[in-house]
Amino acid sequence: MSFLTEVTARRLALTSRAIAAPAPRHFSTSFAAQKSVTEAAKDTLKDVDRKVSDKLVDGINAGSNMASKVKGESEANAGKVKGTAQEIRGQAKGKAEELEGKAKGTASEVEGKVKGSM
Repeated sequence: MSFLTEVTARRLALTSRAIAAPAPRHFSTSFAAQKSVTEAAKDTLKDVDRKVSDKLVDGINAGSNMASKVKGESEANAGKVKGTAQEIRGQAKGKAEELEGKAKGTASEVEGKVKGSM
């Protein structure tokens, strides 16, 4: 055989074995499971952001509840004030009619005395 044929045969024999039997690889998941520093920092910031936003939402909800309570109480107080104003108006009207009646009665008495003395 010629030199060229021998070399080509050897190369084909070696490459076919390399393809047929690949080199063993070590199986490990630890490298893929490890996070880089930036990924760890991102996760920490996400956790902090989530906790802060939850607290802010709780504060907003508390403020909203307080506003609705204040609004409800102010409406109830407005009704009480309106009722109280009507009561005071009624009392004043009654007192005015009472005084008007007394004035008419006194005027009638004076008129009767004046007629009686003439």
